[in-house]
Amino acid sequence: MIGLAADTAHSVTDEAGRRWPVADGVPFLRQGREALAADALARLDAGDREGALVLLLADQDAWWRGETADPAALRELVRRRASLSLREAMRLLSWGPVADYFAHRWSDPTFLSGLALVEAHWHSPATAFELACGIGHHLREWSRRGLRVAGADVVFAKLWLARHWVAPEAELACFDAGASWPLAPRAYDLVACHDAFYFLEPKPAILAKLREHVAPDGGVLAISHVHNRDWPNLSSGAAMTAAELAAAFPEAALYEDAELTRALVERRPPRRAAAQEELARVEAFSLAEGPGLAPAQAVTGRLALPPEGSPLRRNPLYAADGTVRWPSERYAREYGPHATYPARTECPERATAGAATAAWALRREMVDLPERW
Repeated sequence: MIGLAADTAHSVTDEAGRRWPVADGVPFLRQGREALAADALARLDAGDREGALVLLLADQDAWWRGETADPAALRELVRRRASLSLREAMRLLSWGPVADYFAHRWSDPTFLSGLALVEAHWHSPATAFELACGIGHHLREWSRRGLRVAGADVVFAKLWLARHWVAPEAELACFDAGASWPLAPRAYDLVACHDAFYFLEPKPAILAKLREHVAPDGGVLAISHVHNRDWPNLSSGAAMTAAELAAAFPEAALYEDAELTRALVERRPPRRAAAQEELARVEAFSLAEGPGLAPAQAVTGRLALPPEGSPLRRNPLYAADGTVRWPSERYAREYGPHATYPARTECPERATAGAATAAWALRREMVDLPERW
């Protein structure tokens, strides 16, 4: 994936001869953070892996408004990585509401819409790349279906969590897509950006790069949950209007994001937006384009249902009495209206994925979480 030359076991070199650190197999290539990269690299050169990771794990994106992680907590995270749960790791990173988002993303309606979009336009891909992959939720699902997967994000800590908790098989790289694009010109059957494109700028240049990675012999570009600037969204970012979306993707299949989630639960093909005017009234958009684009198939659970035999547990959003307990009021306002799981469940606490549990798993009353969730 990376268009850079290996320099040492913990560094790569770019075309200008600059060295960049590689920590736990994740290269840090973020333009604008050269001083941080040099400091981390110096520590790696000196054999101080822990010190380098503490520096890199504290870095955040330009939209971050939360706390700065405590260096002592980050050292604890690095030292105890093999025994900590994902939620404990995010607590030590001081991620606050973002930790709620990532911990429960497996049942978020916006995650399901991304799965539905890809499944509706599934063409048996062998390779996939996701920009702004976060901690690797989608990479995990693709990898478990046999795809060779790669992901990139601007925040090193997210990729580090993907490496150790969520998607260990993925090839990962940390860079700012708006400032540089260090990836080798490799084609992928599936290129995606889920629940993040509205953050990215400049969109035309980044979109051009994404399109360059779509395989010309049947590849698909899938972008889900792009916030509508004409809707009172709860998240920060650089949202788009329906008119801007239609202009940027003139050949794409355009969808209301919530329609994809409904199609998944109802096991049917999603309905494309009939006109730009229809999209102007929705909360968020999704789309698919590319040489491999075909009419949408019925979404039957190829991606949304866990592999048969997988261990399932009751959605941890349910309290002991089987009723939903939201992590926060904000979470309830943002994800509650489109939730696919009922306010109360009678499903068991534990089960195994299969025909008998498919309805629970599809609605996300039961979820297939990483082993150390």
